[in-house]
Amino acid sequence: MGHGTTARASGGTRSWDRVDPGMKQSPSGGQDLSLVEQLLGARHRVKPFLYLLRSYYYSHFTDRAAEPRAASCLAQGPAANQVAEPGSELRSCLEMLLLLLLLLLLLLLLGLLLPLASLRQRQLQGARPSWLAGLQHRVAGAALHGAAAWQQRRLEQSTLHAGQSQQHALRWCLQGAQRPPCPLTGATDTSAFRDHLPLTKASQAQEEESRGQELPPTSTQYYGEVSLQATLLGLAALNKAYPEVLAPGGTARVTPTSPWPHPLPWPWHALGQVSTPGAKHPGTLLQEALRSPGLRALEAGTAVELLDVFLGLEANGEELAEAVAAGNPGRAAELREALEQGPRGLALRLWPKLQVVVTLDAGGQAEAVAALGALWCQGLAFFSPAYATTGGVVGLSLWPEQPRGLYLLPPGAPFIELLPVKEGAQEEAASTVLLAEAQKGEEYELVLTNHTSLTRCRLGDVVQVVGAHNQCPVVRFVRRLGQGLNVRGEDIQEDTFSEALGRAVGQWPGAKLLDHSCVESSILDSSQGSAPHYEVFVALRGLRNLSEENRDKAPAIHRSHSHTPASSLGPFCFQLDHCLQEVSPRYKSLRFRGSVGPARVHLLGQGAFRELRATLAACPSSPFPPEMPRVLRQRHLAQCLQRRVVS
Repeated sequence: MGHGTTARASGGTRSWDRVDPGMKQSPSGGQDLSLVEQLLGARHRVKPFLYLLRSYYYSHFTDRAAEPRAASCLAQGPAANQVAEPGSELRSCLEMLLLLLLLLLLLLLLGLLLPLASLRQRQLQGARPSWLAGLQHRVAGAALHGAAAWQQRRLEQSTLHAGQSQQHALRWCLQGAQRPPCPLTGATDTSAFRDHLPLTKASQAQEEESRGQELPPTSTQYYGEVSLQATLLGLAALNKAYPEVLAPGGTARVTPTSPWPHPLPWPWHALGQVSTPGAKHPGTLLQEALRSPGLRALEAGTAVELLDVFLGLEANGEELAEAVAAGNPGRAAELREALEQGPRGLALRLWPKLQVVVTLDAGGQAEAVAALGALWCQGLAFFSPAYATTGGVVGLSLWPEQPRGLYLLPPGAPFIELLPVKEGAQEEAASTVLLAEAQKGEEYELVLTNHTSLTRCRLGDVVQVVGAHNQCPVVRFVRRLGQGLNVRGEDIQEDTFSEALGRAVGQWPGAKLLDHSCVESSILDSSQGSAPHYEVFVALRGLRNLSEENRDKAPAIHRSHSHTPASSLGPFCFQLDHCLQEVSPRYKSLRFRGSVGPARVHLLGQGAFRELRATLAACPSSPFPPEMPRVLRQRHLAQCLQRRVVS
């Protein structure tokens, strides 16, 4: 729920005094409510519910038909992942009729409001009719509650019979395949499926698809069914944990991208989101949020994007304060006072009622979340409605009260397999398992199959099973296989290096790690006759006392084999090298023999990683949501950071 959170707080009556997207400037300089235009566009706003109705039809009637009829219906979409319940035909028909009646009632209500709103608009100018806003909010809240309850029931049914649900998902992928020829059309046997379609790594799949045609941009909204499910269930879970978040005017989005995988334009804005619909400039979004002191939730596409927002807020605080002062001098004074007190706890000083930060979880976000939680968003909860990859939404977050990073793998489309990850095992010897076969405590790599390319794609994301919901695993994400360092066979994985770097930063009081990326020395040709090593680029906050005379603070780490350039970060290099030896015996052995040189750390100026992400986003095959790379394999990307080194 495009790799932020949704917060809605009642900020008193002032929340209705804001410029609403449905308001226009009148010739007299006041604000006229364009309610007629809003209501005339109601048919576009109920599209998500029409989609829900269509999905409901397929999910309840295709599964109960005979096999030939089921095969033809399954080609319509991924919704048919339900398991038939004996004797439930009449009940399903009644539910279908009830849903139709509710939808017709909603449309009738909007139709009746149209002439009333037109009449009311002639009488009221420059004031928003609170009765209509309250009615819209109640209708939207009831619609979302009903849709979420229905999606929760569907999820329970599909996870109770995960094997059959995955068979439906596989059949949909095969019947909807857009890549001819499809040798498995009509087949649903997983063994034949595995035999005919070998595993392919994500990079190989992109190369195959791009031959002769440009890769289409990826999006978490590609799989409408699972994205809609993630959004609705995420909203319901968030509202249950923080009941005041969905109050009018309580949520603001501060990045162009949204953390909710599927857009819900009508009910969402009827619930009173502060941000102007369609606004894309981060500065405009941030100004709207700063003008609303009663926010309960703050949304951003991803944690790294939110980190950029707060860094930009500090750098451009005076300009933002002047913009806010044009309409509210008192609020501008509060902004200046909050910024003067530094970054720690800044979010709660700006928005005292703030409860939660919502961002979409994707690869490489853990350090940004930790930095935000330690500084700007100290004291706030974090919630991610889903886990997204380049293939779409693969994990649902249903427990905001639990530690961040726990996700349920749903059995619908896209078709998910799990490849066991065994240390030292040969990749070719491994065989995938289905969701119901996952074992608690084991680590697996995610494998996705979609109907566009019909490719069994290894995503490189490694998860560990920590529990189960009915027959489906609940997992936490551990690391990405493509983000390991290996200059002499030491094979230091992403999570291992991050642990060592975190320990090293923790040795320096007041220091906070904002971001980092690594390059093997061969990429930059920086060995200069010495042993191969790591070039580590970091963005730090509050790092002090790193002069050369403090090198004795670092423990002895075989200095006879060290080659550290003259730099104020010399002691930090020693500390990182020591921590790497603690977490990796293989690395320690290679360092002792001199086969691997000590890591060299470079401190980057502000905005360096934002520039790197902009460079990555410019690539045609850039993933969505954007993942933050921890190991750079391309020389021009490494040089992008190298140009921003300050120490």
